[in-house]
Amino acid sequence: MAMRSVVSSSGVRRLMEGGGRSSVSGLRYFADSKGRIFSEEERAKEAVYIQKMERERMEKARKKAEKERAEREKADKKAEEEAHKS
Repeated sequence: MAMRSVVSSSGVRRLMEGGGRSSVSGLRYFADSKGRIFSEEERAKEAVYIQKMERERMEKARKKAEKERAEREKADKKAEEEAHKS
């Protein structure tokens, strides 16, 4: 499946829940480059794809934060050991 328009997760939730807009205007966000409106199945696949990408981005950010925390703890421990030697 080719990549199509990507909407932020908050935009997707708003579109899926109605968000105060008419469903017809909300469907414009779920169109390919040729202007074809997605079917319900295609919209569901798009939503799953967006959720997957956001989970991966969150996981990457979490791993980066854990790595930074581990490096900080290692540096603190090393500094503490050097302070005790002096």
